[in-house]
Amino acid sequence: MTSASMEVLLQDRTIAESRRHWPLPGAGVGPLAGRLGQSRRTRGAPLRRIPPPPLPLKEYVLEWLPGNSLANHKKHEMDTWEDDQGDQRTCLICGDRATGLHYGIISCEGCKGFFKRSICNKRVYRCSRDKNCEMSRKQRNRCQYCRLLKCLQMGMNRKAIREDGMPGGRNKSIGPVQISDEEIERIMSGQEFKEEASLPEHAWSNNGDSDHSSPGNGVSEGNQPSPVSTLSSNRSLEMNGYTAALRDQYMGTPVSSHYQFLPHLFGYAAQSGLLPPQPRSLYPQSQTLISQLVAAEDLAPLATPMLIEDGYKVTQVELFALLCRLADELLFRQISWIKKLPFFCELSIEDYTCLLSSTWQELILLSCLTIYSTQIFGDLADVTSKYTPSDEELQGFSEDGMEVMERLIYLFRKFHQMKISNEEYACMKAINFLNQDIRGLTNVSQLEQLNKRYWYVCQDYTEYKYPHQPKRFPEIMMCLPEIRCIAGKLVNVPLEQLPLLFKAVLHSCKSSLNNFRAGSSPCVTTGSAPGN
Repeated sequence: MTSASMEVLLQDRTIAESRRHWPLPGAGVGPLAGRLGQSRRTRGAPLRRIPPPPLPLKEYVLEWLPGNSLANHKKHEMDTWEDDQGDQRTCLICGDRATGLHYGIISCEGCKGFFKRSICNKRVYRCSRDKNCEMSRKQRNRCQYCRLLKCLQMGMNRKAIREDGMPGGRNKSIGPVQISDEEIERIMSGQEFKEEASLPEHAWSNNGDSDHSSPGNGVSEGNQPSPVSTLSSNRSLEMNGYTAALRDQYMGTPVSSHYQFLPHLFGYAAQSGLLPPQPRSLYPQSQTLISQLVAAEDLAPLATPMLIEDGYKVTQVELFALLCRLADELLFRQISWIKKLPFFCELSIEDYTCLLSSTWQELILLSCLTIYSTQIFGDLADVTSKYTPSDEELQGFSEDGMEVMERLIYLFRKFHQMKISNEEYACMKAINFLNQDIRGLTNVSQLEQLNKRYWYVCQDYTEYKYPHQPKRFPEIMMCLPEIRCIAGKLVNVPLEQLPLLFKAVLHSCKSSLNNFRAGSSPCVTTGSAPGN
């Protein structure tokens, strides 16, 4: 597939067709023109109420996609699932809609992610009742003990879970398991985790069936968060020269023996407390690849006007329209980003369509948390503060909306604490985009190579730039599946609840940021991300 044919895929003709419904950002006409973008002190005639957008937010944004590819991709995915699974399309744990075989059994995204986090984080839960709580889509969050217990009883296989923050199970062919009541009790009480923790580290790092496997796919197979893992396994592999060989394979240019061993020996010793972290230089090929990714980004401020005069009350319809326009501009920037990628000509038109179809929400969310955070959590938060939800909206706020809100606030605090650089953001975005676990891809092996290339580049950069933060890289990788989880759950939030959701999230994040700057309270709380 040539560059010219790929250009046809992402032609502005498709974009222009979708923009029949809404003007270009800042064009001066449309639902919020005449107020948004003016000085806060400007006075004028009151803003009239407007009809809702001609398309719901999700469908409106999806019109950007070439040939309505997302709809076709989702149809293909569901057809494949129905052909493979027949009538078994409900989660064996909670009865929710199943999305596939996860860790050996048919389950939903929620139970898959819950099981993974529980095992990887070595969680020990308690049941306040009789250890026989009802498991349904609405009741599953009320008792984590009984939910994990049912996962084990139904055959979820904890040996299929990876702990390195990378996608895919350790063995995709692994199936369900039947374990004794005694072993289940050992897992539920935490005794099994204590015994595993007492094993020598090398027993895990060099075992192909261990939880610390080498990097594979960039982020876990679905939309759920994975735990922070240590770099111990990676360090052990570096000591054996294996990772250095992989760097040669996926980064293109062999590195000298000095770069293969010495920096990692120092890093390993520093992590073990034997030596303080030693500065080292960045691999030349890493510098080149990162520079190319950063150059592909549009770091200019968003053009969608988000300023409004003091005292004006924004309606639900007006705020929803503004969110549509923001999604419009942000998606346009992601399409432009794809056309500037250094590997643009290495993938087919079908694969680019499939990747964009499945990751556009995640790309937008990641950019809002990083390079556009000042405008999103500043200007947009000021607009949402002028919107007052009705009692009906407050009372009807869904459970999915509450969970998305909690996760977004947690992720905002995490990003603010880590102060993600543009270089790290560019790597995270590329790794998230190059997800070979998406169904319908034609060149999975090429995607896997590209994914690993930028995985190692990101690891190299963080170890070089932050030698005193040995856990920074796995923490960054942990954020990607959390973003996928949020993006996946955001689709389930009713459209009419989006204005309230954004108001709640932005208000909480802005308040947290102000408190942090004032020194009255910490911006980041300890602990893991909210569970399913």
